[in-house]
Amino acid sequence: MNNREIVNTFNRVADMLSIRGDQIHRVLAYSKAAESIAALGRDINQVYAEGKLTEIPGIGKTLAAKIEEMLTTGKLEFYDRLSAEIPPSLVDLLRVEGLGPKRVKQIYDVLGVTTLDELTAVAQAGELSKLPRMGKKTEARLLAAIDALQRHGDGRTPLGDAWPTAQAMLAELEKVPGVTKTAVAGSLRRMKETIGDIDLLVAAEDAAAVMARFAELENIEAVTAQGPTKSRVVLFNGTGVDLRVLPPERWGTLISYFTGSKDHNVALRELALKKGLSLNEHAFTPLNGDPEILCASEEDVYTTLGLPYIVPQLREDRGEIAAAIAGILPELIQSSDIISDLHMHSTWSDGKMSILEMAQAARSHGRQFVVITDHSASLGIANGLSVERLRKQADEIAAANLAMGSGFAILHGTEMEIKADGTLDFPDDVLAELDFVIASLHTSLSQPREQVTDRMLNAIWNPHVDMIAHPTGRLLPDRSGADLDMDIIFESAAATGTILEVNANPQRLDLRDIHVRRAVELGIKLAINTDAHHVDHFDLLHYGVATAQRGWATAVSVVNTWSLEKFLAYIQRKPNK
Repeated sequence: MNNREIVNTFNRVADMLSIRGDQIHRVLAYSKAAESIAALGRDINQVYAEGKLTEIPGIGKTLAAKIEEMLTTGKLEFYDRLSAEIPPSLVDLLRVEGLGPKRVKQIYDVLGVTTLDELTAVAQAGELSKLPRMGKKTEARLLAAIDALQRHGDGRTPLGDAWPTAQAMLAELEKVPGVTKTAVAGSLRRMKETIGDIDLLVAAEDAAAVMARFAELENIEAVTAQGPTKSRVVLFNGTGVDLRVLPPERWGTLISYFTGSKDHNVALRELALKKGLSLNEHAFTPLNGDPEILCASEEDVYTTLGLPYIVPQLREDRGEIAAAIAGILPELIQSSDIISDLHMHSTWSDGKMSILEMAQAARSHGRQFVVITDHSASLGIANGLSVERLRKQADEIAAANLAMGSGFAILHGTEMEIKADGTLDFPDDVLAELDFVIASLHTSLSQPREQVTDRMLNAIWNPHVDMIAHPTGRLLPDRSGADLDMDIIFESAAATGTILEVNANPQRLDLRDIHVRRAVELGIKLAINTDAHHVDHFDLLHYGVATAQRGWATAVSVVNTWSLEKFLAYIQRKPNK
């Protein structure tokens, strides 16, 4: 089994245990284990081989033994025994909004329903309303929820879709008189690669006016809940949006609480209790009966707890609180640190703008130099360049450099395909003519791990390859990418000095944040690039920066912060370069 299979198994076990009615701490143990493995950033088979399973957060001896069983046998006996009692298909019923574990168990015990289709049938037949505490109204709501699930699915929304949607909604709410602050919250504010629901926060004295305007916004399919301080709507694409409104003097605890993550918040509440305080979204409440402590800003929340401010991107309970207490939080990379973009395309391949237009747009976004990296010949679907066209392109780059004048540089590069057989698209003598060489995977991503990893290693160890772009080749939300052995990839990148890219296109965000964290630990150099195919794509940079921040990356680790002279000196270091 691989990481994803173990994560899926543990998540299903957690859901099945919750349906069975097990104690919450047992359910959370499997859920937390799944989260830790998902965030591992390494092949769990390698961790097992090193005898370090219990060093994974939330993995004790019992769960380590279950992981060992899955890795060595390909199955989990406990899951099989649990399945005989709780049909695994019941987990799918939890996808229906409004159905919790207890209700699912009741429907199973009384009506014998085990699948979503069976649930739909009994609901349409009016059987659900006969259950205790159900009724016709609840049955109607569940039918509507089932219909929404069938129309929209329950997949998570990519960050690149959710962010602009949320910003547009906030822009309208900011116009309501009396609104003083607005923000996104939840996993969206933490800039996770995909999100479940969108959480919006507003500071205002008159919550009713904000709630009324919220219900009138465009793109809303239905208002599913509306109260004095909280409302929920569903958009036409199926995304749920929650809005919470509190007075400005409570803004700090509000935005801290609803930004999360859950585990980060639990740790904050434990720190508060040690100080004799109870913490929720409204305020700190002294346990001795003294007046509550209001926080108008998030900084006030962390100050009250004796901590420096922790940025949202780090709030995943991955060591950030211990680092804050020790005074060793990293000074994270910022968009303002980026002065170059090393991966972009022009009309020579599948880009939409000329080389000069791309350079001009890059300079207007604060870049000091760029690399034009059009696709190589094998990627025919992207109008990849032959050797002859590649050499001819050099003339246009030279002309564009003259047009740009001093103070800006355009380098000549390529995004070269790593072919299915592991060979590279251009021979070494051609690569030696270029300023910068990227290698990447676009095809045959489903090859077995050993084979696709060998393809990547062939590129990393080539003395002319400077950077690997979007290493796994994934596309969010539907293409998971190549199953690379990331431990070996990292070892080789560190040994050769090969740069690994954090691709800022929100469909990629590849390297993932967990892989960024591992790369930083190993001293691997990173690049944050937009992979721009149009001048508008330079605006995507913040997604890549946020992904790097979630991986604890600093400016020191990111080559886009370097001067042209330092950058050129670095990429000339490889033998034969």
